Amino acid sequence: MAPPKSKVGRLTRRPEFLAVAGARRKWATPGLVLQARAHDERQHPNPGEPPVRIGLTASKKVGGAVERNRARRRLRAALAEVLAPNATPGHDFVLVARAETVRRPYADLKADLTQALKKLRLWKGKREAAQAESVLAKDENA
Repeated sequence: MAPPKSKVGRLTRRPEFLAVAGARRKWATPGLVLQARAHDERQHPNPGEPPVRIGLTASKKVGGAVERNRARRRLRAALAEVLAPNATPGHDFVLVARAETVRRPYADLKADLTQALKKLRLWKGKREAAQAESVLAKDENA
């Protein structure tokens, strides 16, 4: 059974990416770099906005267009399985692809993402995850 889909927003504008990079909160692994920043209430006053927003980036260091697109697809799949359901709400994340992202086994890529979240202390505990799932279930039933 697939994990429940949680609501995740996207970072789309350059200033949003720069704000996350400017927070200087990051963790590098062989497969990816995870950058994080807590939401600023003044910048995100909309109550309907998703609790977690994510951006992906892959520079030419990763390779040509085919490799960059493959790296982004792999990161998107990993974040859907790992980051979206387990990230602490109220944060923006940027996943930066590395040259190794394309060649690294998918299980290792997910482990890298899990490790980065835990090192940044943004991994939800079991209790927080259960609370979040119950809130989502109530929202869906209402």
